[in-house]
Amino acid sequence: MSIVLVGYASLMIVAGIPGIPADTAERPLFLLDEELPGNLVQNNTQATLAEYDGVPLMDVTFNRTDWPNIYFRAPEEAWDWSQALGIAVDIYNPESEPITLAMRIDNPGANGMENCITLNALALPGEWITFFAPLHSGATERFWGMRGIPIIGPVGSGQRIDTSNITAFQLFLPRPDQSHRLFFSNFRLFEGPSDIAEAVPFPFIDKFGQYKHDDWPGKLHDAAEFPERIEAETRDLAFEMPEWDEYGGWADGPQREATGWFRTERIDGKWWLITPSGRLFFSTGMDCVGTWSLTFVEGRDGWFEDLPAEDAPQFAGCYEQVANAHSGADIIGGRGKAFALYRANLMRKYGEHWNERWRERSYARFKSWGFNTIANWSQSDVLHNSPIPFTATGGIYNVMRVEGGGGYWAKMPDPYDPEFADKVENSLRGVLEAFKDNPLCIGYFVDNELSWEAVERGPLASPPEQPARQAQIAMLEEKYGTLEALNAAWETSAGTWDALRVPESPNETCQADLDEFARAFALQYFETINATIKRHAPNQLYLGCRFSTWTRPVAEAAAEVCDVVSFNLYSPRIDCARWTGENALDAPLIIGEFHFGALDRGMFHTGLVPTASQEARAQSYIDYVRSVADCPAFVGCHWFQYMDQPTTGRWFDGENYNIGFVTIVDSPYPEMVAAARRVHAELYRRRFEGAP
Repeated sequence: MSIVLVGYASLMIVAGIPGIPADTAERPLFLLDEELPGNLVQNNTQATLAEYDGVPLMDVTFNRTDWPNIYFRAPEEAWDWSQALGIAVDIYNPESEPITLAMRIDNPGANGMENCITLNALALPGEWITFFAPLHSGATERFWGMRGIPIIGPVGSGQRIDTSNITAFQLFLPRPDQSHRLFFSNFRLFEGPSDIAEAVPFPFIDKFGQYKHDDWPGKLHDAAEFPERIEAETRDLAFEMPEWDEYGGWADGPQREATGWFRTERIDGKWWLITPSGRLFFSTGMDCVGTWSLTFVEGRDGWFEDLPAEDAPQFAGCYEQVANAHSGADIIGGRGKAFALYRANLMRKYGEHWNERWRERSYARFKSWGFNTIANWSQSDVLHNSPIPFTATGGIYNVMRVEGGGGYWAKMPDPYDPEFADKVENSLRGVLEAFKDNPLCIGYFVDNELSWEAVERGPLASPPEQPARQAQIAMLEEKYGTLEALNAAWETSAGTWDALRVPESPNETCQADLDEFARAFALQYFETINATIKRHAPNQLYLGCRFSTWTRPVAEAAAEVCDVVSFNLYSPRIDCARWTGENALDAPLIIGEFHFGALDRGMFHTGLVPTASQEARAQSYIDYVRSVADCPAFVGCHWFQYMDQPTTGRWFDGENYNIGFVTIVDSPYPEMVAAARRVHAELYRRRFEGAP
């Protein structure tokens, strides 16, 4: 059996796995011989014992559902893995396509966001990989605030865990668009002392924010290289998208009604955006077009080579004092001084009036690469000066939250709060007034990746004075009349209405009632926001809330109210069947975020969907965009994000992903540029006429 490591080409490999010394002891967690492990719990999976090429293994089919998993419970006293460097499992993908999977390691109270860590991997077709989850407390402490670290690579998202009190680990597929089959073998721990935390010489970040101890194509070695790079790219940007009009719509396509604003229309069963001049428009967007990206420098003595002085006039505005307010994955904490390495490189590269020169260069790039939309999270001045269509964004702030429901970014806003409408108005008035008269503004995303899954249990788990709870109780009282009747229907035994909670395993009647309230909750939320948007900006589109989690009733409510329903969908490609036919929503859909990353250009983390190389990342981009364009439900997809994240992690949650079209020194990835041009040039005819 050959072991193939995914995406670690630029890192030091020892004993076949990054960060593991050759003399490290391996201890099997269990054997796959006569029966499945006794601590295995199967959730929407079917596991059997088998053998492949002489290797004993577990053959697992993962069903098409949100989080199918094989879950391994620790004994009652928990596992003490405090002496372990990490846990590993060998995985074979017998299918013809790559499969994204994840491993989660739990402490008591783990819920997917708290008291656990999660790592992603990509199982390549027809190959064995080793999926390694590091548990290096020394290394992760030394390289604090980074989700991927030198030598080891990704160390997982979520909070730090107590490795002496492990209650479970699981392997799962994140929302597969079809059932998949994988083989698992050789579950083991790596134990023993390691000097991994001391293996990287300091400083390890150069003056430009790049990793010092490696080289790769495109790495900047001297600021004197900037003029040559500018000149070479200027020649390259002469390329223009064929058949595109001034909006990035299909100039050679059919003429539709021109209203002077972007709108939606379904034509021959396919949803489209329509430009102000009446041309078909499929939105290819770029998120996070801005220069604000920061990484902590305080508390990181010796990390950086030759940081500019705080009072250096050339780099004015690059230092900021920030406070980490992210409660979901608090891997940094506290507050401190941060530095904008990307912004500093733009100052070096473009000199005087650097911001305007960078902005104009970015507009030229998007047109040449085939991006016709500046998408979410983009800088205000970029939108106000944009010559190409854009989306604006807003959030609802200072709202009452549903206390009984958790969430990665925050608890759910309570739309039943009597002050909710006023807070929506106060939160959105500024962005709506700023762009309501601009026909290049397609519309507005409001909020992002809300914890819709918490609506099922959160309201009834909240205090009696919670408005959402009161609304749900009122709905149940109207339907059942008495608590006794509800208890009989739900098979519960609540003594009072205040004591009513969602049962651990809702029966069919209970689930139907929960779904009915989730729909009502969502309608209250979406209708309140939509009314505000249409009052201020009646000609522009409400683009939804960028779902990362949702239930069917919630998505249907969004489709009833929003002009376009938005989803952030991180996967190798889109399964159109999940969004059409009996699964169709009666509204056009747009993807607010997707990306792919690799570890062959000096970065330490791939992001949410890993690939093996820049070439593989580029092909994944082509495959994904084609899958969206081929699906009649969608009107666009937006890449997250324009530039790579800081090598040492963004300040508020430590993400340091290779997910940019440009590097931290503002150099485009040529593989990604070529892929974008190729797929965007074919997009309109492919979508209109059908895939070849």
